[in-house]
Order: sequence, then structure tokens, then C-alpha cells
Amino acid sequence: MSQDHDTTQMPTDVTEPHSDTPLRSVDSPDEHAAAEEDHENPLVTEGDIAADYLEDLLDIADLDGDIDTYVENGRAHVSIVTDNQTLVGADGKVLEALQELSRLAVMTETGHRSRLMLDVAGFRENRRKELAILATEAVQSVKESGEPVSLAPMNPFERKIVHDVVAEAGLFSESDGVEPRRHVVISLRSSS
Repeated sequence: MSQDHDTTQMPTDVTEPHSDTPLRSVDSPDEHAAAEEDHENPLVTEGDIAADYLEDLLDIADLDGDIDTYVENGRAHVSIVTDNQTLVGADGKVLEALQELSRLAVMTETGHRSRLMLDVAGFRENRRKELAILATEAVQSVKESGEPVSLAPMNPFERKIVHDVVAEAGLFSESDGVEPRRHVVISLRSSS
């Protein structure tokens, strides 16, 4: 079984692809002190706790996967790199459940609620790309017709991606409905 709980530090001028936080190698005493400060960062700690929890889960389930952690946009992220879709499940349902369990593990350890994001087998990253395309097409439709467009129901992660694309295009979006039927409506102007 291969698990790589990767929180290593790299040269200062290198930034991890999914990270706003530059990574450093630890070669001098000053750099060593900076690396220790990173480990005191609550978001790094959240990622480490979740990674340990998920490593244990992979061992119990006898599943292979490498675990990467990083911090992006004020949130800890943990990714299980694997080809196995078992931990994703249909429409990401197992992934959502694992994310909640990982957040509970962090809360149990720290006493604080976590906004940790979990990805497995690149599911969320692929979904992010699909939703960006969907939102861009919906924005174009609204611009051409002037009529609001309602999208299919989505979970909060997915709705956030759509809201960001719509805002960047200069249009308005709002969530409407009640879970699990909550969806995004895109329009030229705010309904309020």
C-alpha cells in the first residue's frame, strides 16, 4: 500500500500547483524556524489531522492511494491520489461523506469546526472544470436572450463554482430552492 502524506517543503521560488502558499526547503536555521511556523498554522494542522485519519481509513479498507495536503484560499485541502473510484462513489456521494468524516476528525482533535476540502481521484477538480464550462455557457445564454437561466440542483461546492464564474462575467446569480433541490439561477440583474 502506498500512502504519501506529503507536507514537504520545496525551494522558496516554487509554488505548489494548487496552493497560494509558497513552499520552502529547510536548509538554514531561519528557514527551519519558518517551516516550524507553517506547522503551527491551524490550516496545516487540519490537513495533517485529516491526512492521518484518511491514511488509517485506507489501511483498514486495504485501498491504495497517496495523500497530498495543501492550503488554498484560506482552507485546508486534502487529496487522495488514486485510480480507484470506490471512495468517490456515484455522483461523489462517498466523497462527500468522507469529507464530513474528515471534518469531524479534525473537529474532534482541535475542538474547532473545519472547512476542509477533500478530493479523491481528481473528482472535484474534474467537476470544477465541467461546471466552469456549464456556467460559461449559461452566462452566454443569459446575455443573448436576456432571460434568467436555472441550472440543475447542485451541492454547495458546485454552486460556489458557478457563482464565481457568473460574478467574474459581470452577471448575477443566486441559489434558489431547498436542499437537495437547491440550484443556481443566473440573470442579468439582481432579483433584490
